[in-house]
Amino acid sequence: MTSDDTVGRRQGVLAEWNDDRGFGFIRPVAGGSRVFVHVSAFPRFPRPVTGCEVIYAELRDERNRARASEVRYLGVVSARRAGSSGIPLAIATALLFFILLVGLVVLDGLPVTLLAAFGLFSGVAFLMYGADKSAAEQGRWRTSESTLHTIALIGGWPGALVARRVFRHKTTKQPFRTVFWLTVIANCVALAWFVHEAPLSLP
Repeated sequence: MTSDDTVGRRQGVLAEWNDDRGFGFIRPVAGGSRVFVHVSAFPRFPRPVTGCEVIYAELRDERNRARASEVRYLGVVSARRAGSSGIPLAIATALLFFILLVGLVVLDGLPVTLLAAFGLFSGVAFLMYGADKSAAEQGRWRTSESTLHTIALIGGWPGALVARRVFRHKTTKQPFRTVFWLTVIANCVALAWFVHEAPLSLP
């Protein structure tokens, strides 16, 4: 594959990618200025990742600025692996947490409504992250970060944890990541306190 093939397509490397906002820049192999690229120019799967090699058609917008169109991956396998990075661990973590909750319900008399609440909030959180990712890509109204943190804090963090990896959303942005993990810790501490104190307060 040459940097410019017979149909005018070019080869480059995705040098920068903002997954939360859905755009980045391609560095042409042949040299020259970086080319803007929007997520809509890529195939739906796998998600773009920094460093992947691509071929693309170069267009000009109304202000004569270069932008990439019809982007295709050269290293589909490696890009797909990078795009799925972290998903198995996130799913395993969420499953282990729910297994722990089930054990507490069965063995320690934890209210089943609490288990149901975690499941409900996790489902809502997953859908909220998916909707926010879609809104970011299409330039629509976004869900506030405080709302995403609130749903995680009250018990939706397992669903949020999986959604962040599945949708590749809010996985690198700071201080969002730090605040997210603080909500996870706060929720787990509150649950531990409840498990410890509930038998003493319940009739």
